[in-house]
Amino acid sequence: MITVSNVGLRYGERKLFENVNLKFTPGNCYGVIGANGAGKSTFLKILAGEIEPDIGEITVASGLRMSILKQDHFQYDDYIVLDTVIMGNQRLYEIMKEKEEIYSKADFSDEDGIKVADLEDEFSKMNGWEAESEASTLLQGLGVGIELHDKVMSELQGAEKVKVLLAQALFGNPGILILDEPTNHLDIQAITWLEEFLISFDGIVIVVTHDRHFVNNICTHITDVDFGTIKLFVGNYDFWYESSQLALQMARDQNKKNEEKVKQLKEFIARFSANASKSRQATSRKKMLEKINLEDIEPSNRKYPFISFKPEREVGNDILSVVDLSKTIDGEKVLDNVSFTVYKGDKIAFVGNNEIAYTTLLKILAGELEPDSGHYKWGVTITTAYLPIDSSSYFQDQEMNIVDWLRQYSSDKADSYVRGFLGKMLFSGEEVLKPVKVLSGGEQVRCLLAKTMLCHANVLLLDQPTNHLDLESITALNNGMRDYKSNILFTSHDRQLVQTIANRIIELTPTKMIDVRLTYDEYLQSIAI
Repeated sequence: MITVSNVGLRYGERKLFENVNLKFTPGNCYGVIGANGAGKSTFLKILAGEIEPDIGEITVASGLRMSILKQDHFQYDDYIVLDTVIMGNQRLYEIMKEKEEIYSKADFSDEDGIKVADLEDEFSKMNGWEAESEASTLLQGLGVGIELHDKVMSELQGAEKVKVLLAQALFGNPGILILDEPTNHLDIQAITWLEEFLISFDGIVIVVTHDRHFVNNICTHITDVDFGTIKLFVGNYDFWYESSQLALQMARDQNKKNEEKVKQLKEFIARFSANASKSRQATSRKKMLEKINLEDIEPSNRKYPFISFKPEREVGNDILSVVDLSKTIDGEKVLDNVSFTVYKGDKIAFVGNNEIAYTTLLKILAGELEPDSGHYKWGVTITTAYLPIDSSSYFQDQEMNIVDWLRQYSSDKADSYVRGFLGKMLFSGEEVLKPVKVLSGGEQVRCLLAKTMLCHANVLLLDQPTNHLDLESITALNNGMRDYKSNILFTSHDRQLVQTIANRIIELTPTKMIDVRLTYDEYLQSIAI
């Protein structure tokens, strides 16, 4: 168990949180959520003992080993991959090295014999003889092949290093796992394997992630960092979000009788319980949800952008035809005779690991690149809006303020009209007058989403639109894309976004193009079969 007692932290005049009192118990997984800058990662560092709070204390039950996902991808560059994983249990690794040192002595003394006997006993009790096998199993589960296990970390690619550090955190059956953005740079196979691992994990898991599908699958609780405090709620992210919206609705319906509200709450909980999968985490959540009463449901103070894409005109029968498109970049052929036709109602997700190819394809379709060969043709009724993966080129005039930046894309130049779209994206008051040069990545994307809404296009081209966004903005974007009544061509690492939006999946593999009318989950299942 981890007990958080009266914890508070300030940076100068800025209060991150205060009077935080929580308990984290074994067998549960806690998803830490909050707006960008709210203090999620800082809270994890306090739990890990890396930062001291200004007030209060963190108490960890004796005998529980804490393991933390390391963020420095170069820290272990001089070490062998397998050793790096085993270093997740530092004491075990120290014993292994001390044993090697003693056994390698030319003048092995009686004292050395006694010492190494004690070490062997401790090593055995820590299941040391299985260490290399366990480390190898973890690496293979995450997609790091055996051929890499004896290499030095510096020889690995960035994504491979991330997987090794994740295996290090999982190694040796720790009592507490603290994971900050563990799914970053992981492919879908590695994420699925990690989900299964954490669902079966007996200890405490505390995780920060923007991956809603991941947090929905593994979490029994949501830890909400919001408005200067931290609160704990039963359920996964979807339950927390929808229950907070339900609480807002109940608060507005003051004239409703309490019995009606209780009935509404019971129906809501029953619906979520019925949708639970058969995993251990889902079963645990269901039992907890059934114990919730009206007072446990609280409205959230969190503000959500309002994202609504409204096409000015309906698409005709001819939308887009792509014929034998090819493109080579830096000597590498990224598109090779790609052909497909877009039909009315299609919301197409481009999935898989061929990210450069998809970005290139969307740039060509947006008119920002020319293909080397082949052609494409938009229908005469089509207007497009393009949101690129790299937003920097749209913010070259760094002295321009936000409202003037957006005004250049609007047919109606009136301040009130342009400010209205910025207000939907949570830019209000004097904030709209700050120069674009100070915008964060997430703020730039929100500006581009406002620009996309202004276009009133009937086809959206969106390349990784959730990049840099917080969970609130991702949720709002998901809702906006779901409610959009026209065509979308998009890429995204957000599995829940792809699953809830796409009705057609296209994947470019090294040998062929796969084009199927399935949801993403159905597609993944068909591949597995």
